[in-house]
Amino acid sequence: MKQYLKLIRPFHWVKNSLIFVPLFFSGQFFNLNKLFLLILGFIAFSFVASSVYIINDIQDADKDRKHPKKRFRPIASGKISKQHAVIFLTLLLVISTGIMTYLARVCYNPWGSFGFPIFYLVMNIAYSNGLKNFPLVDVVIIAIGFVIRLLYGGVLVDITISDSLLLTVISASMFLGFGKRRNELRKGTSTRKVLKAYSMAFLDKIMYVFIGLTLVFYSLWSIAGNWLLVYTVPLAMVIVADYCLIIESGSSDGDPAEVLKHSKTLLVLLMLFILMLLFCLYAK
Repeated sequence: MKQYLKLIRPFHWVKNSLIFVPLFFSGQFFNLNKLFLLILGFIAFSFVASSVYIINDIQDADKDRKHPKKRFRPIASGKISKQHAVIFLTLLLVISTGIMTYLARVCYNPWGSFGFPIFYLVMNIAYSNGLKNFPLVDVVIIAIGFVIRLLYGGVLVDITISDSLLLTVISASMFLGFGKRRNELRKGTSTRKVLKAYSMAFLDKIMYVFIGLTLVFYSLWSIAGNWLLVYTVPLAMVIVADYCLIIESGSSDGDPAEVLKHSKTLLVLLMLFILMLLFCLYAK
């Protein structure tokens, strides 16, 4: 069982928390009916995302055996056979399809309950089968994955995403994607072909362009909303600075979930940020 948990990478489900963002920022987070729909959507999307991880691990098993860290993954190490991985993958997709079928019957947008997870799955299969080798395209697809999570949450509970919030997520996702490529290139341990097209100078420049855009868009969003939200902007700046410090130190490969997992300081800052948002949005 432990190996199957490693296979689906549940800690990476933290990325899927974006599904809850539209409801949270709408001031309706304690609407239990809508929250229940999002919890189901989170489970369904997480199982789809884990299916993508399994597909990648099956396809990249030979490459992963040459990687200092990835060689310990269940399929690469031989602890789970490819045949058993396919069976488990099928089970995850069946369960997620069942949940999405239920959501299609009760949520505000039946097509969206299926459309976004399926698009995410198809996009990532295409990514694994060639698109990941095209510079810029590889990072854009990573960013689209985050945007899909945000839009999926909005669709399930019939909440429109504001333009400035959407732009904040897009720019932050691009920053995270280029940051991951930067550290992969710096460490020289990745087997990605696309890294040959990147240089450290380019990745440094483009990363900090998107950092600036993220803070600008978030500031615009906070100004347009509850006036108290402006006071969360300085903390957002500190969080971004701490994340950059971790990236620059080279102690992480740049994956957002892994960075959060190994940085207590960043985790504390994020928890404080969430508490400030709760106060700004829900304190009466």
